[in-house]
Amino acid sequence: MKKVFTFIGLVSIAAFSDAQIVINEIYTGGGILGATLTNDFIELKNIGNTTASLNGATIQYGSATGPFTQYHTLPSITLPPGQTYLIQEGSDGGGIINLLNPNLIVNVVLNLDGSGPVAGVGLAIGLTSGKVALASNTTPVTGPTASNVLDFVGYGSANQYEGSSAAPSPTILNSISRITGDTNNNGIDFTASLASPQSGTLAVNDVYNTSVRSNFIKNTLVKNNEIVFGSDVKDLKVYTLSGQLVKTTSVKANETLNVAELQKGNYIVTGTVNNQPVSQKILKD
Repeated sequence: MKKVFTFIGLVSIAAFSDAQIVINEIYTGGGILGATLTNDFIELKNIGNTTASLNGATIQYGSATGPFTQYHTLPSITLPPGQTYLIQEGSDGGGIINLLNPNLIVNVVLNLDGSGPVAGVGLAIGLTSGKVALASNTTPVTGPTASNVLDFVGYGSANQYEGSSAAPSPTILNSISRITGDTNNNGIDFTASLASPQSGTLAVNDVYNTSVRSNFIKNTLVKNNEIVFGSDVKDLKVYTLSGQLVKTTSVKANETLNVAELQKGNYIVTGTVNNQPVSQKILKD
């Protein structure tokens, strides 16, 4: 399977076999009764010999036998060889130990059918069977060889996977972890073992992008009917938690958006900042 990445210092996008950001580990038992960890997680890793970057990429999820239905965006990330990137996903509400210093905490999930966002704590990944894809864009993944697939893992009784067999099933204690690089055969590349999440140190541009996102909305608690934005935001949309679109516009940095017509409660605000998708949950008081 072709792996495509944008490399530092290169203008064009090219395929390289010696520098790959792949799905390295998947844990699905977060917060289930008897689990130690509070959250599911997906860990990415650069298993190549050259620094690699992702821009505009998404993590997409599908059930064992259904299509890919949900996704979330990734910030632009740059990983040197051997570097990991830890993504905190959903939880069933239990567990004892929180993930230590995840690089990304997902709190808004989007539907691939175009309907509104789902507020929560990330993807609710199937415990024993499912499909996870690292994709280059928001186009729904159709299978492991789809043109936008950067990496693909089908596990348990999944109906799609790389190679001749699926990866084994995770448990409330065990994740599935990559053991042999990337031969494009999930059954060979992954094994079930005790979950071992590893966060990586953010590169300079990742710290910048994280800062941009944290400055997206200055007042996530809206007390005076106005949302204050810290950046220029294009294609700004406000959704209810049920996914109903209630407002759309664009704003400039330090401008305000009046939301007096909206009832008190929680909303999801999405948009594009510096050509990067952003989202934030707000509470109108």
